[in-house]
Amino acid sequence: MNPGDPLLEVANARSLEIEVEVLSADAVRIAPGTRVLLERWGGNAPLEGRVRLGEPVAFTKISALGVEEQRVLVIVDLTSPPELWERLGDGYRVEARFILWEGQDVLQVPSSALFRHGHGWAVFTMQDGVARIRPVETDHHNGLAAELVSGLSLGEKVITHPDNSIKDGTPVKARG
Repeated sequence: MNPGDPLLEVANARSLEIEVEVLSADAVRIAPGTRVLLERWGGNAPLEGRVRLGEPVAFTKISALGVEEQRVLVIVDLTSPPELWERLGDGYRVEARFILWEGQDVLQVPSSALFRHGHGWAVFTMQDGVARIRPVETDHHNGLAAELVSGLSLGEKVITHPDNSIKDGTPVKARG
């Protein structure tokens, strides 16, 4: 120990904040007040939080694949009761899911079923053993699924991962 070295650090464990590194292209969609689910922190259920702020300055970080990425720190305040996260501490690992949009009774389709058709989107449905092109209108996308606004009804079968051999009228059958 040297003269002037800190002897201890005082902190209030009840006022933890979560710092989440987010790609700058994603950070622009995250606003103060955005709901956050904090998972894989060690507890049985996700913790909840709200975004306090996204820092105004990005920094460069090299990804595991060696790619330079621009990242931004997003600061999240825990909103779950403190007794649920009292064993969490400084520097602990959590995974954050930002809730950018949510709705009730949303009809959705796997993104892998969608393809460009004219100026919009379409899917192939399976009708009487043949593929049929069905134009659809989508809204919110998350990379895995898209919200359907129109074009399909609940329970209709769509073809996921259609390749170039599938055309309107191509005979198809369900697997499994």
